[in-house]
Amino acid sequence: MGPKAKTCIFCDALDMDPEEAGLLFRGERCFVMLNKYPYINGHLLISPRRHVSQLEDLDAEETAELMETVRDSVRRLKEAYGPDGLNLGMNLGKVAGAGVEEHLHFHLLPRWNGDNNFMAVLAETRVLSESLADTWKTLSPIFGQLEEA
Repeated sequence: MGPKAKTCIFCDALDMDPEEAGLLFRGERCFVMLNKYPYINGHLLISPRRHVSQLEDLDAEETAELMETVRDSVRRLKEAYGPDGLNLGMNLGKVAGAGVEEHLHFHLLPRWNGDNNFMAVLAETRVLSESLADTWKTLSPIFGQLEEA
């Protein structure tokens, strides 16, 4: 991983070129982007637009849209990659493993039987079969670069 950003990577991404930021979807209250340091191809980050760190600080509308966006992202990853399963998780706080604890986000990762995700644990190496640019080109048409707000 690179050095920790002094600004918020999530907030900054909303003002960047979608392909450069890896943005796939921008809803009224949340958005989807590629993880720049993925554990596996298709590793997504799903976050509220509002800069908030605590799950309990989300309002009802943000919570509903966030979960709808997670659900829709699962469907789109299945369509694009046909994984055998998916991991969905959220690290709340530094001690829980949050790399960016200041801005709440889900991780959504497609998984396949026999994938090599163990390499990150055993060899501190990540093995990807496609570049981030190729992943964006695969997923952006499926996400449709929807812009609700």
